[in-house]
Amino acid sequence: MEMTLEVNGMTCGHCEKAVKGALEELEGVHGVEVHLDAGKVDVKYDEAFVTKEKMKDAIEDQGYDVVG
Repeated sequence: MEMTLEVNGMTCGHCEKAVKGALEELEGVHGVEVHLDAGKVDVKYDEAFVTKEKMKDAIEDQGYDVVG
């Protein structure tokens, strides 16, 4: 599966690494691509292991706001 999350508050390379790292730690996430300019994160994942809610929580734990 693939999903795009809209994330507010990402402004720099550190933000990108924090969000990417948090998502990649989740079981079932296979790929993360962060688009800083657009404020979007593309995630490839296995829905048998991880939910949008878990991904959202992981990003919000890093201090960023997930829209939707």
